[in-house]
Amino acid sequence: MVTSVGTYDGAPGATLTIRSGSATDVGLRRKVNEDSLVVGHPMYAVADGMGGHDAGDKASQAVIAQLSAIVGRENLTPDDVADAIDAAHGSVRLVAEGRPRGAGSTLTGAAVVIQHERPHWLIFNIGDSRVYRLRGHDFGQLTVDHSIAQELVDEGKLAREDMASYEGRNVITKAVGADYSDADFWLYPVVSGERLLMCSDGLSGELTDDAMARILLDEPDPQDAADALLQQALTNGGRDNVTVVVVEIVEGGAGAEIDEETSVHRRIGADPDELESDTVEIPERVVRNAEG
Repeated sequence: MVTSVGTYDGAPGATLTIRSGSATDVGLRRKVNEDSLVVGHPMYAVADGMGGHDAGDKASQAVIAQLSAIVGRENLTPDDVADAIDAAHGSVRLVAEGRPRGAGSTLTGAAVVIQHERPHWLIFNIGDSRVYRLRGHDFGQLTVDHSIAQELVDEGKLAREDMASYEGRNVITKAVGADYSDADFWLYPVVSGERLLMCSDGLSGELTDDAMARILLDEPDPQDAADALLQQALTNGGRDNVTVVVVEIVEGGAGAEIDEETSVHRRIGADPDELESDTVEIPERVVRNAEG
């Protein structure tokens, strides 16, 4: 378990205390682990590479190298995160050059950014790796997959609970390094006591939402929770690489009574009128990316 303490502009001496745990494994059917991760305040992210041996692993590592440069930064802005993701696209394109199968990677994660002197999560996603949130006993997915399976769910042709068993579940529609693959962004207040779970599809393809929530509730230590989630994915088949990051807000966030109706927690860009108000400071290019 890693405990991070971040300071932020606002009330004198204001701090945010975070506990985190992580785990990754090649799984039971693959020979190479093409997943990579970064766990270091204020950046927490997972990347799942594509392109086969000596390409997918390098692609995900290139993505995480760009995001790792943010670790240790205080008072991070959405623009800083967008810059790192742009750089990740360029790095993966370099990895893909000259490789017959090319290379790409998913990317998902959460960065602590400051909005109106308070910490918020800037959630980002490209592909089908996911971010979930546990707040109290309320557990749900924050990101939306860029995948054929998700498109079928959106069209009412596939039930969400059937996504993990759908034959084309691994076909994604966006990837780091690919054209027309801008990230989606969401902004949420950081709330004390909540947990975020970031994972590659090696976890979400093996465990139901209920199973993930139960482990997060049963394991008080974030590292124990990450280890238990990974072990359950292997027990259930381990068909893919598995990577898990669990982040818990110990103190310094908003209170649990936060008004969900007024907090900014929709996909950024979905409501231009809201973005023009004084409630959120999001750079135009991040909004543009979110509009897809």
